[in-house]
Amino acid sequence: MATPSASEADILAVGRDLAAALPGASRNPLKAIDDKAMDLASQDAEMRAALFRFVDVVPACRSLDDLARHLSGFLEEVGDRPPSLQVAMRMSESKAGRQALGAAAAAGVKHMAHRFIVGETPREATGVLEDLWRKGVATSVDLLGEATVTTGEADRYAARCGEALDGLVDVYRKLPERPALEADSAGRIPRENLSVKVSALTPLLRADAPELGKRDAAVRLRVLLRRARELDAHLHIDMESFDSREAVTDLVLELLSEEEFRDGPSAGLVLQAYLRDSPELCERIVTWAQATPRSYPLLVRLVKGAYWDHEIVEARQHGWQSPVFEVKADSDRNFEALTRRLLEARPAVRVAIASHNLRSIAHALAANRAMGGDDGDVEVQVLRGLGDDLQEALAKRGLRVRTYCPVGDLVAGMAYLVRRLLENTSNESFLHEQAAGRSLDDLLVAP
Repeated sequence: MATPSASEADILAVGRDLAAALPGASRNPLKAIDDKAMDLASQDAEMRAALFRFVDVVPACRSLDDLARHLSGFLEEVGDRPPSLQVAMRMSESKAGRQALGAAAAAGVKHMAHRFIVGETPREATGVLEDLWRKGVATSVDLLGEATVTTGEADRYAARCGEALDGLVDVYRKLPERPALEADSAGRIPRENLSVKVSALTPLLRADAPELGKRDAAVRLRVLLRRARELDAHLHIDMESFDSREAVTDLVLELLSEEEFRDGPSAGLVLQAYLRDSPELCERIVTWAQATPRSYPLLVRLVKGAYWDHEIVEARQHGWQSPVFEVKADSDRNFEALTRRLLEARPAVRVAIASHNLRSIAHALAANRAMGGDDGDVEVQVLRGLGDDLQEALAKRGLRVRTYCPVGDLVAGMAYLVRRLLENTSNESFLHEQAAGRSLDDLLVAP
């Protein structure tokens, strides 16, 4: 029997309802400054490249003078500079000016980073996590750390993850009950939720030798799964670039198939809709979940994908066909198809819709209702610093929303920060189009 589908009228109605709950213009002047800078970057490709190159080198700069020289060097490549940047260029001509410019640049990058990163340590993030919970928003904490290059680095990352799980229990056990965030029709949902990256759990994760990386990462990931089970916390394994996807997927499914993990912990992985072959991977995940009963259903976080620029450049450099959809509408259509397939696969899986696109979220909620599901059976996930207004609107409507909250220092977080800036300044992003004044009905049209 065919699965009932949501009509465009249903999707439009849900989208309008959520839009009505969105807060008005931000009253935070510092956020407004960030937004202005990112708007400028999105309008000028040379400016965008200069900004991101500067942000990327900030951790390597050892003095204010060094910062100023790098900034002015990158700005020299921008042809049409606004007056404010012309002033910055003139400041770089004297030592005193470079000191002032370097200090201002360092403060600006640090402030922008803290818009997306909730603290340098889990302890520093406690206040943010508590505040979000009291507002009806759950979290997934991500300890920043890109690919490791030594066994010692991998061991330290794994140890930090174990400490973070313990710390999250300390945070959440003191907080009031939030029934909408703590259960769905499949049962209990842990308050404590930690996201980890396999590339940080092993220095051996390589596309040409996947088994070696899997075996090495499995040792550390198995320890974390055991600790999460002891604490009854959720452990989520993030997906990264395309060349590691198969190894990460195999590792997660193989470990969760082991008898010792049948009764926990709650765990999940990520499905990236911008990949052309994601429907085939979705079927593999669903088939595994249906054939592998566990106390907690596998949580699948459906995302568009955060490595689009990397995948395009990598493919072109090697003369490969791009593994990602190069037209945004194709990726959006695939996201909706995958949403429906995952919703159909319940109760073998739990579904988390990770998007800032109002159309994508409205479609998921409307599709769930058309299938007879309760709103509480769909989790919507947003990113700290990008989805703040949206999380507020979802919480106001009593929906289950979770914010992805990175924790780490500026060096560890730089690659993450650049990906977020790329997303926020993309001319095709929903957030950019919304800020540019496109009508709500236009934004809710089917891709």
